[in-house]
Amino acid sequence: MSNFFKEDLETKTIITAPTQCRLTLWKMYVDDILEKIKHELTQELTDHVNTIDAIGNIQFTHEEEMNKIIAFLETKIHHKEDGSIEITVYKKPAHTNQYRHIPPSLNWPYLKKYSSDSTKNVQSGRKMCPLCPEEKFKASYSHKLRRHLQNLHWKVFVEFEGQKMCICHLPCRTLKSSINGDQVSGRHVAHYHCIVCSVTIARKTDMISHLKRHVNKGETEASYSGSIALSGQAYEIMKELGTNVQLLPNHTTPQKSDTYFNRKMKTNRQLVFCSLAVLAGERNPLECLDAFGATGIMGLQWAKHLRSAVRVTITDINEACVKMIKENSELNLIRVEGGSSRSLLGSDVATSCLEEEAKAPIASIEVTKMDANVIMHLRPFDYIHLDPFGSAVNYLDAAFRNVRNLGIISVTSTDTSSLFAKSPNVTLRHYGCHIVRTEYYKELAARMVVAAVARAAARCNKGIEVLMAVALEHFVLVVVRVLRGPTQADESARKLRKLVHCQWCEERIFLKQGSMVDETLPCSCHGSLPGKTTVQLGPLWAGPLFNTGFLRRMLCAAVQHSMEDIQPLVKTLICESECTTFKSMVHAAFTNQGNTCLILLPLAGKRKSVEESGNVVKKLKGDMSLEHPPFYYSIHRHSIRGMNMPKLNKFLQYLTEAGFRVSRTHFDPTGVRTDATLQQFKSVLTKYSAPTYTNEATQTNVTTGEAV
Repeated sequence: MSNFFKEDLETKTIITAPTQCRLTLWKMYVDDILEKIKHELTQELTDHVNTIDAIGNIQFTHEEEMNKIIAFLETKIHHKEDGSIEITVYKKPAHTNQYRHIPPSLNWPYLKKYSSDSTKNVQSGRKMCPLCPEEKFKASYSHKLRRHLQNLHWKVFVEFEGQKMCICHLPCRTLKSSINGDQVSGRHVAHYHCIVCSVTIARKTDMISHLKRHVNKGETEASYSGSIALSGQAYEIMKELGTNVQLLPNHTTPQKSDTYFNRKMKTNRQLVFCSLAVLAGERNPLECLDAFGATGIMGLQWAKHLRSAVRVTITDINEACVKMIKENSELNLIRVEGGSSRSLLGSDVATSCLEEEAKAPIASIEVTKMDANVIMHLRPFDYIHLDPFGSAVNYLDAAFRNVRNLGIISVTSTDTSSLFAKSPNVTLRHYGCHIVRTEYYKELAARMVVAAVARAAARCNKGIEVLMAVALEHFVLVVVRVLRGPTQADESARKLRKLVHCQWCEERIFLKQGSMVDETLPCSCHGSLPGKTTVQLGPLWAGPLFNTGFLRRMLCAAVQHSMEDIQPLVKTLICESECTTFKSMVHAAFTNQGNTCLILLPLAGKRKSVEESGNVVKKLKGDMSLEHPPFYYSIHRHSIRGMNMPKLNKFLQYLTEAGFRVSRTHFDPTGVRTDATLQQFKSVLTKYSAPTYTNEATQTNVTTGEAV
């Protein structure tokens, strides 16, 4: 009825308006009207509108623009000198810039005020419990409501960083489905709402353990910038590297969410971004492809920070992911090419995420709903990133088919069970390699992925140059540069070799053409022990895993874009690529603008004489052109029983003084990468290891026992 009345009121007002008050603009929303009229006729039009209702129950007031600015609903309209209109987001003066939605179970002050406040009584002074459904607790007076909250909700709260999470009995948790697909009927389970990730947990002890895991990972409430309701679902907005993305509450479970997002892959995303920034410094604009968009955060970070240097294409086969990518683009003021100009978000979302000063899109991207193999066959790209859920071997052929010369392909593999030798049959199917569990299993996984990439490139008459290979707990990241031509393909194929590994002492060496297995290993386990002690692993990539110059430029890109999280990792990779320690380490990296970024690491330990320091510098200069030695040794794996090992940094110094190249490795915090053989490694370790109990201490104990 109200809509009919307003429509009739609007029609009569426009038709019966005085001649001098003819309207050129009339926008009505509920009881707010936006009009465009001459300044001196404002009061006359207001009086005319108030005469339309004969009874006089509806009376209008007017508000004029000040300094050519007027607020209408949640927009601010700027009237320019040339007569044009500019619209921006309007924030009320009482706005606190806090957009995070806190459920009633977390808002302790609100519950106290609600239970004691008598000014908001409904139903003759009765109130509903904000944490219980109506069938569980009917509307009651304030004293009963307060007693109910104290006995049921406040008594079992969980406190975290000043916020108290009360137990909630509302139907927030989705009911599990039965075998037939029907929802199980019954009462809803009481639960807690996590203040960090908004997950619902039933037991108090489980919630405390859940919060401790957040603290250990450095995840706090500040990680999220807001929470909104969109399309009937609760979305959370998380900010990473200055980019806002919407996340579903179950975004960490790929089986239950199409828009999967893993917060632990932040290091991976930053490494990929730095590699793209280095390529953009070499030539631009670049055609970049994020082949598995999901939430679109990686492609949005590329477009937002590299701007005109890249032309980003984000694709995903899932319709829900494509829709979310477009919504996340609007959150970050990034225009989607070919998309509709109509806002995809609600007014609350636009108000909370768009800045008032923003007037135009800062960048543009292309979002497509297409299979990754199809789009890589159809269009050429300069930079391609593959990050499927699991192995990426099914997409390598399509990636190398159309990538441009000297372009870069980055591959992220998350099938750690097959890469880390937990499922050898799956490894043989996907990568065509035979591997066993070794002390250097992470580097083995990286070389296995590079070997698969090299074979895919060779099938397309292309070779590769490995720029970086990183293997951490959750993923293996390989970044390669594409070199066109059969000659380059042959050179890359020659670097695929079998690895001979001793299962007793874990000595290893790459097998050359025409060599016997027992003649290649420097250890003597095959002669002194019965049975077969060696196995052939691979084929694996036998070439270098790092490019020092590329890593230096990546470090400068990380410094330029304020990525403090990965700077220690990139520094470790630089030292590992040169097979040197942090001592006397001075290197330069270059930004995209050509400025020099010097990273100076101070000397550690005692000072040496001039002759000794000169010899070290000469040795480092001579080794700069050498490739880093393959694989590493774990100091804990080869420690001597009954002996105290030296500190790792001291042991690195002892190996350097013995004339070996040495560095730490990111693959293993206790690993040492060196060109020494295992026998030489153990001899130095034995030399500088001290016995756990000395003879003097034993004699003292015996003497004391006799005296007693």
